[in-house]
Amino acid sequence: MSVLRMNEAVYKAIRAHGQETYPHECCGALLGRPAAEGWQIEVLVKAGNTRTDSAHNRYQIAPVELVRIEREARQQGLSIGGFYHSHPDHPAQWSETDFAEAHWLGCSYVITAVEKGKAAVTNSFFLAGTTEENKRFEREEIVIG
Repeated sequence: MSVLRMNEAVYKAIRAHGQETYPHECCGALLGRPAAEGWQIEVLVKAGNTRTDSAHNRYQIAPVELVRIEREARQQGLSIGGFYHSHPDHPAQWSETDFAEAHWLGCSYVITAVEKGKAAVTNSFFLAGTTEENKRFEREEIVIG
């Protein structure tokens, strides 16, 4: 099982962002360094949710924003280690849409359930595999510290 490590400030910021955007999904990128068993996340970058058709249950980060985030990460000596988003009034479990739209193999996907405006459960899933055809989400442990 892989492990996603982050400090308490990043963890709290993920959850707070979900509360701020409720009843819509929030989204953003997690910047860090590869670790022996997963990622060590050091910086959270909030992103705008460009989905206007169903922002309550879908998210999308604009490609131009993603390029900017990746460039900023490199300037800090970091990489995109994952992404996060919220599930307003739904469990912190990936959906078929989340899976279909997940393409960053080797990265973590963090989901926070926001129930009636309050952050509840936060889970992480590692996108394992070597190609689009054999990709799969594997539950991973979040370690704060």
